[in-house]
Amino acid sequence: MLPVYSLLKDFENDFETDDTVSAAVTPVLAKMDALLDNAAAYDHYALQILTDFNVWLETALSEIKSGREPSPFSAPEEATPAEADSSQVTNGEEEDDGLLAEFAQYDVVMDLNMEENEELLQEFHTEAVDHLSQIESAVLELEQDVTSRNAINSMFRSFHTIKGVAGFLNLVPVNRLAHEVESLMDLVRNDKLDVFTGIIDLVLASKDTITKLIEQITDALANGTTPSQVIPVSELMARARWAMEGPEVWAKKTGDTSSAPATSQTPAPVAASAAEDQADEPEISAVPSAPTSSAAPVAQQEPDAKAAAAAKRKAAENATIRVNTTKLDNLMDMVGELVIVQSQLLESSRQDNGSGSTAGDSALQRNMSQLTRITKELQHTSMALRMIPVKPTFQKMGRIVRDIGAKCGKKVRFETFGEDTELDRNVVEEIGDPLVHMVRNALDHGLEATPEDRRAAGKDEVGNISLKAYHQGSNIVIELADDGRGIDPDRVLAKAIANGIVSESDQLSKEEIYKLIFAPGFSTAAQITDISGRGVGMDVVKKNIEKLRGKVEIQSELGKGSTFRILLPLTMAIVDGLVVKVGEDRFILPTTSVKVALRPDSEVLAKVQGNQEILNIRGQVIPLFRLHQHFAIPGAISEPKDATVVVVETGGKPCGLLVDDMVSKQEVVIKSLGGMMQGIPGVSGGAILGDGTIALILDPASLISAA
Repeated sequence: MLPVYSLLKDFENDFETDDTVSAAVTPVLAKMDALLDNAAAYDHYALQILTDFNVWLETALSEIKSGREPSPFSAPEEATPAEADSSQVTNGEEEDDGLLAEFAQYDVVMDLNMEENEELLQEFHTEAVDHLSQIESAVLELEQDVTSRNAINSMFRSFHTIKGVAGFLNLVPVNRLAHEVESLMDLVRNDKLDVFTGIIDLVLASKDTITKLIEQITDALANGTTPSQVIPVSELMARARWAMEGPEVWAKKTGDTSSAPATSQTPAPVAASAAEDQADEPEISAVPSAPTSSAAPVAQQEPDAKAAAAAKRKAAENATIRVNTTKLDNLMDMVGELVIVQSQLLESSRQDNGSGSTAGDSALQRNMSQLTRITKELQHTSMALRMIPVKPTFQKMGRIVRDIGAKCGKKVRFETFGEDTELDRNVVEEIGDPLVHMVRNALDHGLEATPEDRRAAGKDEVGNISLKAYHQGSNIVIELADDGRGIDPDRVLAKAIANGIVSESDQLSKEEIYKLIFAPGFSTAAQITDISGRGVGMDVVKKNIEKLRGKVEIQSELGKGSTFRILLPLTMAIVDGLVVKVGEDRFILPTTSVKVALRPDSEVLAKVQGNQEILNIRGQVIPLFRLHQHFAIPGAISEPKDATVVVVETGGKPCGLLVDDMVSKQEVVIKSLGGMMQGIPGVSGGAILGDGTIALILDPASLISAA
């Protein structure tokens, strides 16, 4: 109490000539004097007036710095003992405490003051988006483990930072709401209040509201339009105050009788992950699972751990800068040009060396090898600059599981693995929508409808959904698995036949039947709900993933569950391709689509339905597609027995592409073909080869569908 009183006195002395500030600090000092004179502890009114003064002070200092007169401070009235008694519960009915009316003054349109604050708002917007993401991640972690000090402290720090900067920029609704939630989390982190379910719901609702307010700033920065809509915060602020009083007061005020102290629902794998997170953040001491007898060594280690954590954070802050993505894109373009020139120089040096050896050739070759090594390293480094972790996307899926699970009345345990796996920024942005559809389907279609159904199947009533990311060769794999009902191939096939997607005479493998769920308009749902059942979603998943040059694999076992595996390229800027020759032209096929290459003999060649050519490879009928006919290339080999057939797979169906020969397998930099050549069926881009010639990058899916 004394440091606070001393600080207030210093503040009074510094601003004694400012009437507005002097009038504001006077009632606060009067209350502090009364407490000190009576040797009393902080009461409710003292905390309230200090809180209101602190919030007013943030705005007032901002106004003073701008040369404007701050608005007067309105001190709350202190209730008399009689009034305090009358505010208690009477005849089982609770009186209105007036918080909603008091906080209604903060339901206002934000004044952004764009002329002066545009640059600061840009910085605040970027930081706020990061902090809101951290809050959501921390809340989901806290739901799994209510003892997680890491999650509690993370939420407190994020709300504290948002509150401070919003106060400086005079963003009143953001500042006031963040302040109330910060005060609530301060009680939790200081072990003065136990976490109960109402707190978790309140923090998520506050995060959503602040997100809407930040979106108004986004629109203002992008379009120059100032906010015009009021996004109310008063109810959430009042709920935060009620939550500070504990679950009993919360239940009386909100009518939420289900808010009991939250319990940890952490399964063993997640508990291990949380322990690893705490190891990465040593400033938070983990709660021991059993009493320890060596208290002195543990106490001795804590300061060292905190110092190490502080040093780690400081180093991370100094080592991180924000860069506009346009600059990164330009860097990638320039590095791509450098790679092309390096390939051309290497090809020229080989040709010169073949024409006649000189004394300088060996030195030239050594220099070219060095240039090749440096160029490749620079290329990988510039690619890494565009890579971002999939963690934010995975966090969004966790929130979707929580919300939809509650709506469906299903108990779900959601686990993530490999959140630090990095992908190209463009890929991460595009993969969000497909994952949303897949997660919704896993919840609605995958998991059993009720806990009773799961118990009848011999399973735990809590369903499991896992989302993991990992490297596999030159690809990134994102895997979504559930332990639900699995996919019934007979039911899927019957529905596909009824919809006219396939005919009864078609002979399909189990994997091919599974992929029928990606057909437009396909759904096995018995009824339409607000979650799924309209037959839209999975076809969007397929289109978006194929647009990223990826593919989806499905594994399922009836009664056991399903696994959807998405294979994606590491980056959209470089493609790992197979260079093929057709006449005098060369094309590049993405290796992710290539299954096998062969030189067919007459026994495997046949014609059906007139002139449709097919290949019969190990009992599988594959249509043959002639590239030289599609692109009208003269001088190409037309006889399949003298040429090469490259079998590619698109949408789960194989097709043979007739080419003259395979030239090489190499990574090439994708170049745009420009506006005039956009949208050509079968072509996704171009590349410049080492000899300076241009090769088209083929898109097998659109190529074959256009035939």
